[in-house]
Amino acid sequence: MKRVALFGAGFIGTVHGRNLAADPRVDLACIYDADASRAARLAAELGTTTAGSVEQVLEDPSVDAVVIASSTNTHADLLTASARAGKAIFCEKPIDLSLEVAEKAVAAVAETDAPVMVDFCRRFDPPYAALRKAVADGEISEVELMQMSSRGPSLPPIAYLEVSGGQMFDQLIHFFDLMCWITGLEPVSVTVTGSALVDPQVAEVGDVDTSVAVLKLSNGAICQIDAQRRIGYGYDERIEVNGSASMVEAGRQRTGWVNHYEAGQVRTDGMHPGWFERSEHTFKASIGAFIDALEAGREPSPNLADGLRAQRIADAATTSLKEGRTVAIN
Repeated sequence: MKRVALFGAGFIGTVHGRNLAADPRVDLACIYDADASRAARLAAELGTTTAGSVEQVLEDPSVDAVVIASSTNTHADLLTASARAGKAIFCEKPIDLSLEVAEKAVAAVAETDAPVMVDFCRRFDPPYAALRKAVADGEISEVELMQMSSRGPSLPPIAYLEVSGGQMFDQLIHFFDLMCWITGLEPVSVTVTGSALVDPQVAEVGDVDTSVAVLKLSNGAICQIDAQRRIGYGYDERIEVNGSASMVEAGRQRTGWVNHYEAGQVRTDGMHPGWFERSEHTFKASIGAFIDALEAGREPSPNLADGLRAQRIADAATTSLKEGRTVAIN
């Protein structure tokens, strides 16, 4: 059994905490949050205790691993400190909103033997895993065109957008990771255009709510990602990969699959109301994969290199959006 401590008791911290508490291989050792009352409420729900400080958690030799689900601006420092304390680490994305800070944190962790997993949980969605397998097995032959959609039901609060890093970091970073993971290819350039169509305040905080990113991959293939913060019909996410021989698609997922045929009309089940309802199962699977790796003594995946790659793409995409030009990806 692995003793795991949780940093962060907000929305994502609560999701991870509940999944940890439900895993019979895990002893949820304690919860730390800068808001002590919030940590106490979650600890009471999950039947564990709170920690008074980060240092208390990291100095406890009985803690095998930590889950970093606190605010983004704390990730890099917690990652570095946890690695130096000899803990295994599960870290929410992104590593930091600053690429320079993220690179320094990754370099610091590389000086230790700490196993680290970055939570690109959509890799654990069965349709996307099947898509990757089909591409890896050569089913479509050479990848030529990839189309991805990420369309949300409602605009997040403006106060959230101000600190989110923007649509490229907050919404599209998962899809940048999936693009590389599914195709096995690296992007060489990105061009992004976007608009603030939902609320003029989005533009006032330097963000967009509707965008299209076009990436050229290392074999010359093209990937297009369309993203919307607000659509009128639920949460919509899909990926297709078109090859020289055929095409594979992870289609839009509805809440059910019953078609009702009536006079003059056909009624079908609609989309999930939000991104979390569509992806909730992937959070449990990603934490489970982290514990699997620790028990088997193998490196967790996705790792820090994957996290840094997705962040570099998001950083280049943000530059392209702001400067209105194609940006090379190193």
